[in-house]
This record gives sequence, structure tokens and C-alpha cells, in this order.
Amino acid sequence: MTDDQAQVRIPRQPPLSWRIVLRVSLAGMQRRMMRSVVTVTCVVLALAFLAYMLVLADITQALVELNDSKLNILLSERGVDIFAATQMDAMTLLLIGLALLTCTVGVANSMLMSVTERVREIGTLKCLGAQDRFIIQSYLVESTLQGLFGAAVGVLLGCAVAVAASSATYPGYVLSSFPTAVVLRSLLASMAVGLFIAVAASIWPAAAAARRRPVDALRVEE
Repeated sequence: MTDDQAQVRIPRQPPLSWRIVLRVSLAGMQRRMMRSVVTVTCVVLALAFLAYMLVLADITQALVELNDSKLNILLSERGVDIFAATQMDAMTLLLIGLALLTCTVGVANSMLMSVTERVREIGTLKCLGAQDRFIIQSYLVESTLQGLFGAAVGVLLGCAVAVAASSATYPGYVLSSFPTAVVLRSLLASMAVGLFIAVAASIWPAAAAARRRPVDALRVEE
């Protein structure tokens, strides 16, 4: 019998269910609660700013379309161009872009730090037979959950601040002419952006985690 024939073939393991991936991701978030809080806070702040600017622009545009003479005077006093097709200028778009970029970098940095903290855990899982696919899935699920929660909180916070600020600035006009359909569309778009940022920013850290070798677990001191 040759050496090749004497080798024991290990059967290919089937991929684990998403339920197990979800449980592992939730357990990882609980063990690193402060790291999860940092990630969620980045998403909350960026999405709150995005939702605030979008909802404020939607409300202002709806007020301009009312074409009320008294309201137009108030709008002009606040520096609103009542003849503009949209209330989103280039500077506002730049600020939104910078906020989202900062959020992306923050999430990616937090996830990379999580990889560093989990070297022993990742190596141990691989020693037990976990495939690269499982490691990547657990990271993506973890970032998706954090992004979903952070985006939901940020969107609600930004919308609430925008409505409150507009109601204080234009009393009696905002609630009576509130553009519900347009605002909901902006909030859904903000949620989608938040989820995209959270998932996209975790792709590189997830790949870095999957490349960890099982022997790395033996080199890490507690």
C-alpha cells in the first residue's frame, strides 16, 4: 500500500445552517459588547445625519410647493431658494458623502479590531472543522445585524429632529402639509444605505478572518 493510499480522506463537511451562523454571530456580539456599541454608534450618527438632511429637504420642498405668500417670506428669511428645483445643494451632498465615508471607515476599523481580538476563537473554530465560508458568514451576519439596528435608530432620530426643527421654524405648516410618501421613501433609502455600508465595510475584515490559519490560535497569549 502506497503512502497516498494510506492517507485518510476526510469527508467534505456540509455547510452549517444559517441558524447556527446567527447564534454564533449573536454570541460574538455579546462577548464584545463595547466593540458592537462602537460599530452601531458609527452607523447611528451617519444615518441620523443622512435622514435629517433628506427629510428636511423633503419638508422644505413641500412647503415651497404650497406657494403661500406668508410662508414664502419665512422661507426666504431662512435662506431657502423658493425657485430652486431641489433643496439639496452641492455642499449638503458633500457633507453627506463625508459622513457616510467616515461611517464606512469606522465600521471597517471596528470589524478589523474584532478580527484581531478573535484570533484564538477563529483558530479554534477552524481546528474544530469550521470552513472559511462559515467564518465569512458569521462576520457578515454580525455586521448586518449591527447595521440594521444602527440604521433604524439613526433614521428615526434624524427624522424626528428634522420634523421638530421644521415645526419650530415654520409653525402650523409642517404637520398640515407633511409629505408622508416622500419622507417614507427617503427613510427607506437611508436604511438601504446604512445596511449597504455595514455589509460592504465588513467584507475585507471577514476575508481577513477567513484567511487566519488554525495554528495562529496556538500563538496567541491570553
